[in-house]
Amino acid sequence: MSLDLTPVWLTLKLATLTTAVLLVVGTPLAWWLSQTRSRLKQIVATLVALPLVLPPTVLGFYLLLLLGPHGPIGALTERLGLGTLPFTFAGLVVGSVLYSLPFMVQPVHNAFEAIGQRPLEVAATLRASPLARFLDVALPLALPGLLTGAVLAFAHTVGEFGVILMIGGNIPGETKVLSVAIYDHVESLEWAQAHWLAGGMVLFSFLVVLMMNLLGQRMRRIGHG
Repeated sequence: MSLDLTPVWLTLKLATLTTAVLLVVGTPLAWWLSQTRSRLKQIVATLVALPLVLPPTVLGFYLLLLLGPHGPIGALTERLGLGTLPFTFAGLVVGSVLYSLPFMVQPVHNAFEAIGQRPLEVAATLRASPLARFLDVALPLALPGLLTGAVLAFAHTVGEFGVILMIGGNIPGETKVLSVAIYDHVESLEWAQAHWLAGGMVLFSFLVVLMMNLLGQRMRRIGHG
């Protein structure tokens, strides 16, 4: 039995890049949602949470329309000489970021809200700028939420299937990630290869849940200490 591990490394690469982008994009967004009084807050929060209830194939379909050559974003990327994003690794990253966005934003948002206004007000009385209050006060206090969001986003990206298949297809070495590889093996009745990859996913999922439980337990001990 020969087992091609390329989908595994491609999946880890995708999950790592997606998590990094979400940390950069999702953290300021979560901070804004926790602090703003804008009327747009509920609309933005709803859009962020939409992938939680939206079927992955629906999200993938509309991403195809938007990013394809006849879509507004696809037409723009073509004019810029970047080509179109569907059926490329870059397209997978875009789709994964959007699909995993709530798994990053919501834990970080909750962590920022749990801080309360008191530490920020104290920092303001010490003449700390808004940026300094965010970097030096809010971020360190929200670290457990950031870790939780990063782990959830990484794990969720590893397990993606519907969005990946819609926007990336099944191109070996380019868009054929772990979930798609398992699907391929099952379709080809290659049960042994499917068992190895699927069993690895089960073990990975178990370790993620265990890590989350241990992290939560540790944070509660620190809080009570």
